[in-house]
Amino acid sequence: MNEWESGDQNGYRYGRGSGGVDPEGARAMPQVRRDAGYPRSEPPLPPQMSPRRGSVPPQQSQGYDDYDSGYNTGQVYGGGGGRGGDDGYDDYGPRGARPRPNWGRRIKWTVLTLVVVLAVTSVATYFWADGKLRRKVDLSKVIDRPEAGDGTNYLIVGSDSREGMTDAQKKKLHTGSAEGKRTDSMMILHDGSNGPTLISLPRDSDVEIPTFVGSDSGKKYPGTGRHTKLNAAYAEDGPELLVRTVEFNTKLHIDHYVEIGFAGFAGIVDAIGGVEMDIPKAFKDKWSGADFPAGKQTLNGQQALAFVRTRHAFAGSDLDRTKNQQKFLGTLAGQVATPGTVLNPFKLYPTMSAGLDTLIVDKDMSLWDLGQMFFAMKGVMGGDGKSMNMPINGSTGGNLVWDKAKVQQLVQQLNNDEKVTVSGN
Repeated sequence: MNEWESGDQNGYRYGRGSGGVDPEGARAMPQVRRDAGYPRSEPPLPPQMSPRRGSVPPQQSQGYDDYDSGYNTGQVYGGGGGRGGDDGYDDYGPRGARPRPNWGRRIKWTVLTLVVVLAVTSVATYFWADGKLRRKVDLSKVIDRPEAGDGTNYLIVGSDSREGMTDAQKKKLHTGSAEGKRTDSMMILHDGSNGPTLISLPRDSDVEIPTFVGSDSGKKYPGTGRHTKLNAAYAEDGPELLVRTVEFNTKLHIDHYVEIGFAGFAGIVDAIGGVEMDIPKAFKDKWSGADFPAGKQTLNGQQALAFVRTRHAFAGSDLDRTKNQQKFLGTLAGQVATPGTVLNPFKLYPTMSAGLDTLIVDKDMSLWDLGQMFFAMKGVMGGDGKSMNMPINGSTGGNLVWDKAKVQQLVQQLNNDEKVTVSGN
């Protein structure tokens, strides 16, 4: 026995080594067979020599092959076989390898994050825009109002307000520098279940000024049967008297009032990159600055304002102008209420800012109501509704007289939210 051998008092040897020239591995070591259990009469191996807990014993083998297999896996000196020893593996696979990513979970959280961001942005945008609405018109001051019918009626007014415009802008837009403001266009937009209806009210319409309460003074002014042009009502006491006059002469209840000035109108057009129009016949008007060839063309803010204000270039004067206004406003609404504008923040925010800064509405108007109005306007030009002028039956003193029978039938159809069959001029 050489000096490298060791054993216990029962003669059980372990950890045999050899100082000879022959390697120890050349000798069979049946005592380290992994398929043989410990004899009950023999003591267990020392802790450092015990097989690793949880290791899976390999297939049984005999003799030299058995020793060589155990040695290579570290089993001789207690090294665990398979995964779990110093063999380059851990419990998850090759040592240092990352677990496979859970793509389903990542996609779910990404989508959830986007939804939350969009929701927060939408809510913030809504309150920002809603706060910019200039709710100046108090319809509670309007007296003796007709009963409301089905659907929603908007009175849309384009004023020649020059508020906030510089002298250079006034010159560029051909607005002049008159003090105060007047109405260049007036329309009733009915939004109902049978499609929207847009009715232009010529500013030269002959109307009766009824009894009204002054918007600032609060004083009651009795009606005297006085007749005048429709736009004179606005000039006399502002939006409240205009609403009162329209309701008195039509017997149609107005639910909301919307007014936009020159600067806001031009700003909206420029913000969306212009409005494409198909002009059937070339015309010029030195008063408005209009100079348009026939055919399709994209109008910027300055050109658009000239287009809707032109009246001297047409034989029909105000009636022809109202038709151009209807056509343009419907096209404008169609371009504003599109995914290309609504989903593009570089167009949406400038468009909303340009319009809301100069838009004047009634105190009960919400941003939702305003959106509904734009979509109804878009529907008119999209073929879902109808556009017309108020029916005219002659003139008196240069004022256009409404056809009372047709107006009565029109209002009845609107109040009942029926399909409009009345035709206008």
